[in-house]
Amino acid sequence: MFRGNITRLLSYLIFANTLANGISKSASSSQLGSQITVNVRSFGVRADGRTDDSQAFNAAWEKACNSVGNVTMLIPKGTYLVGPLKFRGPCQKVSSLTVLMKGYLKATTDLSEYEHGSGWIEFAWIEGLTLRGGGVFDGQGAKAWPSNNCPTSSKCDLLPTNLKFVGMNRTTIHRITSLNSKFFHIALVHCRDFKGNRLKISAPSDSPNTDGIHLERSSNVRIYKSDIGTGDDCISVGPGNSQITITSINCGPGHGISVGSLGKYPNEQDVNGLVVRNCTMVGTSNGIRIKTWADSPGRSAATNISFENILMKHVRNPIIINQAYCPFESCSSEAPSGVRLSDIYFKNIRGTSLSEVAVSLFCSKGFPCKNVFLQNVLLNLATGARRPISTCENVEARYIGTQMPPPCP
Repeated sequence: MFRGNITRLLSYLIFANTLANGISKSASSSQLGSQITVNVRSFGVRADGRTDDSQAFNAAWEKACNSVGNVTMLIPKGTYLVGPLKFRGPCQKVSSLTVLMKGYLKATTDLSEYEHGSGWIEFAWIEGLTLRGGGVFDGQGAKAWPSNNCPTSSKCDLLPTNLKFVGMNRTTIHRITSLNSKFFHIALVHCRDFKGNRLKISAPSDSPNTDGIHLERSSNVRIYKSDIGTGDDCISVGPGNSQITITSINCGPGHGISVGSLGKYPNEQDVNGLVVRNCTMVGTSNGIRIKTWADSPGRSAATNISFENILMKHVRNPIIINQAYCPFESCSSEAPSGVRLSDIYFKNIRGTSLSEVAVSLFCSKGFPCKNVFLQNVLLNLATGARRPISTCENVEARYIGTQMPPPCP
């Protein structure tokens, strides 16, 4: 009888342990959610680089966005020709969403297929997207660049951006390449908590308006450890941005890293909290630049901006503030810029300048720049024939440590 009780007790313990393990595994599975992979090849892509695969990509996105759990949209190795793609959320039942981009995407070249100012590949209103995989987005921009008249006209038709992110939260892009975009390579509009790293962006030095990364009305953005060579700004920080950190960028060719242009439109929001650190500029037309339009239709400000530990190699204009920016042949008004610049820091800037004017601080006579600090600036002329100079207008500048070129008189 005693043995029977022991046997029943052991049986009960085994049953209880099995039940507990089952509950634990169920809870763990529920927390992790299901793992789903949506492969674009399951939707009839041709992947021959000649046939338009847009319909299959759209179908794969619909499946991925409407799935439940942790979802991966897989774009395997292969060459895919696609027109404009709108990958839009919200994907309400998705716990996490990854686009694993391993293929080579080529953009169609018929401009009539694209909306004015749109993106070729556009992600919008998605929470927690990760885009990675080592793939290439080739905008095939060479055929479109002759149609771009934006460098000479303020009323131009905007060509499509390679990758556009609109209203995105908690986005990460990692190890992707953007090649020969028709217009901007990557654009962020109304995004929060965005991280981009190990990016490669490339276009010829004479390709018009091919900014590497453009930011607008976005916050808490980090871009780091990337190589950008293009025909315009490597990175441009437009109006309405805050808490932006840019580090370890190799820039060149291109127009350097710029704040602006600012003050072109009414009701622009301020720029506040930008750090550019540990970057290298090679053969760029500008190094680090702040540019605002004259005769701004509204009033805005750019404050708390820091450029630190920047290496210039044969840069034409290493440090420049230009508050009378006008890229066209002529501008109609000579009224001063209404953008207020203050608390600007240039720290540990070194290298070589191709221009005699290595530091140019040209601020608005209506709203002079305030609290501009230059600390340990060492810029020599690339030719070595003579010393570089500084030019300044309407600026309250303070100098600390080494100064070459010498401060403005």
